[in-house]
Amino acid sequence: MKLLLAATRLWLPVLIAVAGVAGIVAGHGSVNSASAALGVGLILVALIVWMINWMFRMSIQSNRDREREEEARDYFDLHGRWPDE
Repeated sequence: MKLLLAATRLWLPVLIAVAGVAGIVAGHGSVNSASAALGVGLILVALIVWMINWMFRMSIQSNRDREREEEARDYFDLHGRWPDE
């Protein structure tokens, strides 16, 4: 499972970006080259994939923070003080 997560979070965007750079190199960086344009598009896709993964991780962290806050409120209701005081 961790291997799949690492592959999705890190290696998939890296591989897409490498393919994009290869497209730019194959097109010699020319503005009118289709492979260079495809390479730029692939680099943008790699960035989008990385950002979606990052936002998903931020969402999970936010949920954990909410759960800890809810547990602290339950503790406060039972004991009349916050758990870290």
